[in-house]
Amino acid sequence: MRTDAPPVVFGKETTMIIGLEGSWSAAIDDGIARPVRLPGTLDTNGIGHPDVARTRTTTPGVIDDSVDLRPWATRLTRKHTFEGEARFTRHIAYRPKPGERVFFEVERARHLALQVDGTPVPPHLPGTLSTPHVFEVTGMLTGDDELVVLSDNSYPGMPHDAIVGSSTATDETQTNWNGLLGYVRLRVEPETFVSSVRVLPHGDMVDVTASVDCGRAASATILVRSDALADTARRTVALVPGVNDITFESLPLRDGVRRWDEYDGNLQYLTVTLGRDGGAVDGADGPDETVRELPSGSPSGSTMTVRFGVRDFGSDDHGRLTINGRAFFLRGEANCAEFPETGHPPTSVDDWRRILDTYRSYGVNCMRFHSHCPPDEAFAAADEIGMMMQPELSHWDPHTAFESDESFAYYRTELERVILTLANHPSFVMLTLGNELAAGDLGHRRMTELLDLARSLDPTRLYAWGSNVHYGLNGCDPNSDFYTSQAYRDHFLRATSSPMTGHLNNRYPGADMNYEQSMAALREQYAGPVFGFEVGQYEVLPELSEIERFQGVTDPANYRIIRDRIHARGLDDIWPKYVEASGELSLIGYREEVEAVLRTGSMSGLSLLGLQDFPGQGTALVGMLDAHLESKSYGFAQPERFRAFFTDRLPLALLPRYTYTCDETLSCDVVIANYGRTALAGPVRFSLTGDGISLKDRLPDVYCPVGTLTSAGRLALPLDSVRPPARLDLRIDIDGATNSYPIWVYAPTTPSRPAGVYETEHFDETARAVLDRGGVVYLSPRSTAEALPGSVQGQFSTDFWSVGTFPQQNGGMGQYIDADHPLFDGFPTESHTDWQWWPMAGRRAVVLPESAGRIRPIVTEMDSYAYLRPMAQLFECRCGNGRLLFSSMGLQDLQDHPEGRALQGAIYRYLASPAFDPRQRIDMEVIASMVR
Repeated sequence: MRTDAPPVVFGKETTMIIGLEGSWSAAIDDGIARPVRLPGTLDTNGIGHPDVARTRTTTPGVIDDSVDLRPWATRLTRKHTFEGEARFTRHIAYRPKPGERVFFEVERARHLALQVDGTPVPPHLPGTLSTPHVFEVTGMLTGDDELVVLSDNSYPGMPHDAIVGSSTATDETQTNWNGLLGYVRLRVEPETFVSSVRVLPHGDMVDVTASVDCGRAASATILVRSDALADTARRTVALVPGVNDITFESLPLRDGVRRWDEYDGNLQYLTVTLGRDGGAVDGADGPDETVRELPSGSPSGSTMTVRFGVRDFGSDDHGRLTINGRAFFLRGEANCAEFPETGHPPTSVDDWRRILDTYRSYGVNCMRFHSHCPPDEAFAAADEIGMMMQPELSHWDPHTAFESDESFAYYRTELERVILTLANHPSFVMLTLGNELAAGDLGHRRMTELLDLARSLDPTRLYAWGSNVHYGLNGCDPNSDFYTSQAYRDHFLRATSSPMTGHLNNRYPGADMNYEQSMAALREQYAGPVFGFEVGQYEVLPELSEIERFQGVTDPANYRIIRDRIHARGLDDIWPKYVEASGELSLIGYREEVEAVLRTGSMSGLSLLGLQDFPGQGTALVGMLDAHLESKSYGFAQPERFRAFFTDRLPLALLPRYTYTCDETLSCDVVIANYGRTALAGPVRFSLTGDGISLKDRLPDVYCPVGTLTSAGRLALPLDSVRPPARLDLRIDIDGATNSYPIWVYAPTTPSRPAGVYETEHFDETARAVLDRGGVVYLSPRSTAEALPGSVQGQFSTDFWSVGTFPQQNGGMGQYIDADHPLFDGFPTESHTDWQWWPMAGRRAVVLPESAGRIRPIVTEMDSYAYLRPMAQLFECRCGNGRLLFSSMGLQDLQDHPEGRALQGAIYRYLASPAFDPRQRIDMEVIASMVR
């Protein structure tokens, strides 16, 4: 450096931020300038075109008024929509001082370009959909300047279809908004400054990389300080113009530093100070407290203080995920960017803390962000509460992922920027390249190249090709650090998929199913951690009161269509009971999903879909939470009920079945899943309780180490003291960890048809004659499509996701049972399907013709809101001069099950009792039309 050159300016004052929030003007394809408020979107400012299902022409933005302008029935309708370039304009009056460098920054945007007084400004850092956009405008500002920001959500030069299919930009949830979000500002820096600091912990060390943005060549001293470090680190370096990365490798941590962990947001601060070579470094005696309180990543001239956490995230020799060396149980949830009021994720730490606390209240410890990456504030909130985070690239391409050069180039940039931008967040533990990707050889080679890039940038996280790559059909990618999928080839890793495959609906129920057979096949190819993908997807009938809470940028026309259909069917009064029954059944399905994975010691956990209603893709209302992330107003949706099984420590009874007879002994093995932080130890106590029954016993003491599935012995309880029929609770406890199971006990008898009842599989002439003379007919056809024309095949669970997305489903939403009906004096039941109904729930249901009137069945098969057919499995009526009970369950073919015999016996007793006195009437020919 020339000795007569002016000294390089190292800033010593706090970086100046000039907020540009507030009034701007915006113009879209009509060329009309309109006032807008930023940060915000065109939607939040009421700008755009009608969002209707069938109005598109070949001309972008043009609507054909000759077609039907109905709103969307399959998703929320945007009140305003626009795809293309929007022009945001504002005049500014800032005149930089000599030596100042000025940057224009937007925290979140789409494809972005900047002009200052008509001159294009190249990006200072590559902008992506998942990271901030930064432009350097040094030397361009005069004190009276026009800023023009060109925001284009048609994504020129980018992989449009993969982006708009992803949760980053799909109208199914987040919306393909166009605007500027988060901070919109000028950042003023000195000539040379610390632009970023990345702290990567590993074991008892950290690596620190300070990026110094240098205006011209200089020599400088860099100081690294933190209360978490054993010592202060100092280095003198020669800086060259541009960004200089200076890495301090393996700086020792002090003894006893607290580690960041699951639900434990222990955070540290680290300060990097830049000074002239040979000169004093301000604050060298210790960090200034005001600097320590700056947000993570805030620059302050020649000083930057960042927040980080000391944690190790990886896997062990058994192929299980670990945090700080401890195997844990991943309890994930997929967030698909459902924010119906704004159409985009929030950029406030407080908002994200509320969101993540809601998920945590249900037992979630890891958030997967389905094909999107939330703003930095989400990770800051997660850091504070100890929530693990798995972002994904803005990528959903199930055919040719990364195979175009355009796609590969963009996603390579996005991957790099996400990793570098989020480097200091301990909550950021995993990343995939997208959702349900598929590709050929070229795409696969590029996926591997991207994983290599990710590890070279940051080896402290885990990376994978994608979530559910090739839907699991091609098996595991050996280059990925973890495998998350619905299946491994033809081996399931969850209990249900469409169309109703999986053990929940196809295997007689017990509490002993696991995926060890699937894992054995998988382990022949892959040794890394495995966890379930989008587990659950059990549809719940909609809670209509939410409609009134939609006050923002989206209109719930799809919800209103459902509400109007319910009203037209005359179901308003009973609908809340249907919602409750479908929700209770959904909860049962979710519990089985979770416990089946807990019973699989070789799996690392599962990621749900989902706890929150998804208002798109056919209107997939699958949640315990509504679309606004509020718990539904029913017992099934309360967090403590879900958290009771979605937890890290749980005793598990490996019940072969849930139904018994009183001459049997309830016997099963017990295992203890312990993925908490401390061992469980002591006796395993168990009890069977119910009306008049209290049986108790214990197993010997057992020690259950952390991160294990431990055998605790075998329980046995003779049932000869139980008075059938009975609904009982089996409870198991060890060292404060508790679980309970429903048990049904019936008499060991074969039911006999009572005298005076004509039982038939066909509505034959004898049945007509019996009814004509005032007799009793029990009509029980075989439960087949041939015997019951026009009937619908039932299943145990509710629908999968939505019939709009998976129309091959039959539409059944479980049973609503008139539990107070006298028939059930001999068959204890609640109003929703439970395990004792499994054989019957999978039978057919008849669709009641309109001529039958609006009768209320004893057992209703609830239907998807897409159809709302009046369906029944058991109903009674006056017919002719007699009385008729109709069952579509074919109980005569279910007599090998205790519950099948018990229900048949309850029906026989009811038919022979004075209580069989139906009021509703159906004509004989209507009955005949339902049976062949």
